[in-house]
Amino acid sequence: MLRSSAVGLATIALAVALAARAPEGADAAFQRFWDARSPQDAARAIDGILKSGIGFDEAYARLKAGRRYRPDVQRGEFVRERRTPRGDFFYTVDVPERYDPARRWPVRLQLHGGVMMRENGEPRSGRGSASSRVLRGAEQIYVLPSSWRDAPWWSDVQVENLRTILDALERTYNIDENRIALSGISDGATAAYYVAMRDTTPYASFEPLNGYLKVLANPALDIAGELYPNNLLNKPFFAINGALDPLYPAASVAPYMEHLQRAGVDVEFHARVDGVHNTAWWPDVKDRFEQFVADHPRAPLPDRLTWETDRTEGRNRAHWLVIDRLAARAPAAALPDVNLVPNGVGAGRPLFAHARPSGRVDLVRSGNRVEAAARGVAAFTLLVSPEAFDLDRPLQVVVNGKVVFEGRVARSLATLLKWAAADNDRTMLFAAEVRITIDG
Repeated sequence: MLRSSAVGLATIALAVALAARAPEGADAAFQRFWDARSPQDAARAIDGILKSGIGFDEAYARLKAGRRYRPDVQRGEFVRERRTPRGDFFYTVDVPERYDPARRWPVRLQLHGGVMMRENGEPRSGRGSASSRVLRGAEQIYVLPSSWRDAPWWSDVQVENLRTILDALERTYNIDENRIALSGISDGATAAYYVAMRDTTPYASFEPLNGYLKVLANPALDIAGELYPNNLLNKPFFAINGALDPLYPAASVAPYMEHLQRAGVDVEFHARVDGVHNTAWWPDVKDRFEQFVADHPRAPLPDRLTWETDRTEGRNRAHWLVIDRLAARAPAAALPDVNLVPNGVGAGRPLFAHARPSGRVDLVRSGNRVEAAARGVAAFTLLVSPEAFDLDRPLQVVVNGKVVFEGRVARSLATLLKWAAADNDRTMLFAAEVRITIDG
């Protein structure tokens, strides 16, 4: 902790020193960037920064230090609303009264159950009711979004909603980007698996409580696109199910949790012998739950990544990997697949049936060398961070045993600002893009 604080202070000091040498106009340009209310607004502020004449190193230091957070912000429990063509999305936020913008705060999103019984996105039981619903543990910022029949958790619109909520909060509150946990109860727990398979990048860990992965295979849910359990390999899970739960009893869930564990997914599974379909056991598990979350911060630039998708928009990125184009031909490499159950319950059948071809890339980074195994992918992009690579030395990329790129990459201010605007993340900054094309 002391080392982390020292590094943070050194970064801020460097940003201040560089700002003093920055070209006239850079301050105003960056202020417009920081004041942007969305990634799209931030992208529109990029041109002003580029025209200011600021250098890459100065801009990088400012982005890493981040915006200045105001102390006079709303605390306690309050409700916010997002108006969209798909409906009004409400979410309740609970900010500790002791919130201090001088330090970074962890966040927990908690997704509710009973989705298909709700007709709109109004907060459950009306405004200002989160205190009776949140599973309160460590001091942190709690966020309780809303879902309903026409905008269920297992939809692209809700994946975007969660992203938008986090982005909005990060523009007001000093949130620790590497300590955002996504938990849920019942339908919300099942949705935690869904989000992990669709949009892993923002989250440190997933905590499904009284949920069931296989519910997502129910055709009645009418989920758009395919689901790939291989994507669960990227993040850790803390799951609880009750032995007496009439909906998702632990005995039915456990074999699938064991399969995920055998396949390499980091799962800590707890079966409550006295548990039914509620969270009466929370006081008994609260400390263990919060310890798990604390022990699993996000690695913003992980050395290992895997991602599988059936489309190249919206669902095609995991951290520093972006799948750009799927291959028209048969897969180039066979890869072990979490979707296939070799033994136990459901042996010989996939967790999810697939009707469309997919593309997948597995990455391992060691120093400046990246080894990739690719199947069904024609092109992908590696986002290069100075925190992960030595940009003064050549990079090497090997795909399916063949060297496809070798050389130095130049730092690009435009690329740095492009991804900083999109991600709004001080810990995940990219200086260059390496585009890889795979021969058919």
